[in-house]
Amino acid sequence: MTKHNNKNTATIVLAAGLGTRMKSALPKVLHPLAGRPMIQHLLGTLSDTGIDRVIVVTSDGADDVATAVAPNPTVVQKEQLGTGHAALQAADKLAGFDGDVLIMFGADPLITSETINALLARRRDGAAIAVLGFRPDDPGLYGRLIIGADGDLEGIIEARDATPEQLAGDLCNSGIMAVDGTCLFDLLGRVGNDNAKSEYYLTDIVSLARADGQRCVIMEADDPSELIGVDSRADLAQAEAVIQARLRASAMDAGATLIGPETVFLSFDTVLGKDVTIGPNVVFAPGVTVGDSVTIRPFCHLEGATIADGAIVGPFARLRPGADIGTDVRVGNFVEIKNAQLESGAKVNHLTYVGDARVGAGANVGAGTITCNYDGFGKHRTDIGTGAFIGSNTALVAPVRIGDGAIVGAGSTIAKDVAANSLAVTRASQRQIDGWAETFRDKKSSEKTKKNKA
Repeated sequence: MTKHNNKNTATIVLAAGLGTRMKSALPKVLHPLAGRPMIQHLLGTLSDTGIDRVIVVTSDGADDVATAVAPNPTVVQKEQLGTGHAALQAADKLAGFDGDVLIMFGADPLITSETINALLARRRDGAAIAVLGFRPDDPGLYGRLIIGADGDLEGIIEARDATPEQLAGDLCNSGIMAVDGTCLFDLLGRVGNDNAKSEYYLTDIVSLARADGQRCVIMEADDPSELIGVDSRADLAQAEAVIQARLRASAMDAGATLIGPETVFLSFDTVLGKDVTIGPNVVFAPGVTVGDSVTIRPFCHLEGATIADGAIVGPFARLRPGADIGTDVRVGNFVEIKNAQLESGAKVNHLTYVGDARVGAGANVGAGTITCNYDGFGKHRTDIGTGAFIGSNTALVAPVRIGDGAIVGAGSTIAKDVAANSLAVTRASQRQIDGWAETFRDKKSSEKTKKNKA
């Protein structure tokens, strides 16, 4: 990524919209994409761009938004009077600022640092305002960019206020602009609300700047998908599809094999090593780091887990937060691991729950084993030693320790520590009654025949 000098650049992020079309108690900008609130995607991109002065405009009482954007400062738009009014709330925070000011929206999470840098460069080329434009497949209710006879931006007209001729244009306003900080707040202070919605439109600063004899320009985005604004659940799904496509492409470029890429869902912070193979229908929730030469078979769900080199996971495995899978470990089908360390070469291959535990190097945990870690009040640990063997259908009642090299017989319930290299078994004695099964079948068959005749 090319580094740019953006130290004298500030950003106003408008995040006071109520998001009524989302029909949600959660503020719009906090809805997640790839496991991260969408506004944090935007803040991360700004940080990558070298812009570290960010002011976020929130609605009154949006404490959860303020928490999500911290340590960036927030200002409150107490009344919803339009985008121009919202941007004006940052005036005190940027008093005397003479650099570039980006104005962006918290629900526009997909813009890239390359596009931001290009927009700033366009503004710095002798313009008071540079607006980011794009040509969507359906211009619909987007505001239209009006180009003057000189080829520069003459004004922005909202769709509700546009004439049929203006609506016929397909160059639309993304809402993102870069403005000379020396004139921004003077322009905002002169914006009126004589329009269809009686709101103070941010877009009106273009016509005001032009009237002052200042130059305004357009930068057209190369990829319209960067400018998807999330205003509904359908928009959210569309944005998720875009960010997943980016994450998948990045993973494959870095040396991972995704057998069915469109079925693999990654988080913003997923880390995959080289020569990792991921089967279809695998979901990575936040906090997963995968080493080199790991195979993750189909239909696995991973969250907050670390997987070391050479491990094989799945199919149909679930790794929950705190799962620490060591080198060359095998975690098989229908196995759940939570807050547990599986050391090098350990095997947990079938139908097993391991929680709040350590499984020592080379240990083998048989099918149907359960670590009984919760007693209704607290969690307790199970420690399985190096090279231990746990037979199938075993319940390990924590707190309990199985010593190195110990063997637990199948079908046991173990509630006491087992010494190293010992055998522990709690099976009831087997009893055999010869001929009983044949007698039982004859009796039941006779009873059924009599019943049918009756």
